[in-house]
Amino acid sequence: MADNRYIILKATGGNSKVLSDSRGGILGNVEAIRDIEVTTETATLSAADLKDRQGDPEVLRTAQVMPVSLIHPTAKGAAADATNPKGATWGVVAVGAAASSCTGAGVTVAVLDSGIDSKHKAFAKTSIVQKDFTGEGDGDKNGHGTHCAGTIFGGDVNGLRIGVAPGVSKALIGKVLDQNGAGDTERILNGLMWAVQEGANVISMSIGLDFPGYVKALLSQKMKVEPATSKALSAYRDNVRLFDAVANLVRAHSSMFARAIVVAAAGNESMRPAYEIATAPPAAADGFISVGALQQAAGPGAKFGVASFSNSGPVVSGPGVDIDSAKVGGGLTRMSGTSMATPHVAGVAALWLERINKDNPGANILQLEGRLVGQASIDDIAVPERANAGAGIVQAPR
Repeated sequence: MADNRYIILKATGGNSKVLSDSRGGILGNVEAIRDIEVTTETATLSAADLKDRQGDPEVLRTAQVMPVSLIHPTAKGAAADATNPKGATWGVVAVGAAASSCTGAGVTVAVLDSGIDSKHKAFAKTSIVQKDFTGEGDGDKNGHGTHCAGTIFGGDVNGLRIGVAPGVSKALIGKVLDQNGAGDTERILNGLMWAVQEGANVISMSIGLDFPGYVKALLSQKMKVEPATSKALSAYRDNVRLFDAVANLVRAHSSMFARAIVVAAAGNESMRPAYEIATAPPAAADGFISVGALQQAAGPGAKFGVASFSNSGPVVSGPGVDIDSAKVGGGLTRMSGTSMATPHVAGVAALWLERINKDNPGANILQLEGRLVGQASIDDIAVPERANAGAGIVQAPR
């Protein structure tokens, strides 16, 4: 990866005051923001070129292209056989989706990940649109994206319900990670822009910035440790601000980003009780709904626990340990991680949007965020661990 390749986020239209406010992260004038058109480009820039671009009044943010990777599952294993007595995975039951009359009908969901096995029987009733940003072509050679998609909108597999919102009408699958789970911020941003332009209402991302990977790339270019670390920190900071800006535009409900909510995994770097790691970008960006992972209650009357690996400071939490979902090639597989919790939250968001559309057609993004976060519950989470669960486990509309 060239270390002088930059992402440039530009805004045109609107008046100069609005553009200036947008550049500073001030997006209070929603009506004016709706007139702004946002575009991205990438370019290899010298220091002088970069300074010129940053001086352009239409440029909101610039950031070096950084590596990203999927938030790797902490464990994989054989799935339970599809004879769950409740007819649904424990995660579907825990978020209340099994008892909800909503299915996600009329909602468009986007999954930015490693692709999807569109031939899997779990997706037979979903209209799937694929876009490859990796050069590998459509499909999923990793399995992570297929598993996440199955948890959001997958249909029953051998009698077991795996999807929180199996009635989702349309799925946008942005393949931004290759078969090794690797990508970069250029692909992520392009995938995000594509998803919102295609009408996504809910966007699910189980992806994290790869800071160590970028340091290694710089060291491989014969750079010394100190300047390599400094350069990586600068790029890390600029990319966080870039995602802040994009998320703020989503929240501002502009005409381009109408009614889209972004749900992202908080990360798996913690190791409780030894230490905790804060939510990792891009989930840490302002305006993203970061997701922590919960594990099943052990025994009658027990409460959900926060997974030992789940990073601290999430906005909400979802089931993320021993999650059975779709496997590339057919059948089911079991994974654990905040990557698995995130699609539970995305699915619940789809259920809430269906309900909101019925009650108040044309409602804005803030109402959806309010329902998703406001209805989350800490009641079934063990008291000592509630501080690490955000607002609590998301709950489907009843």
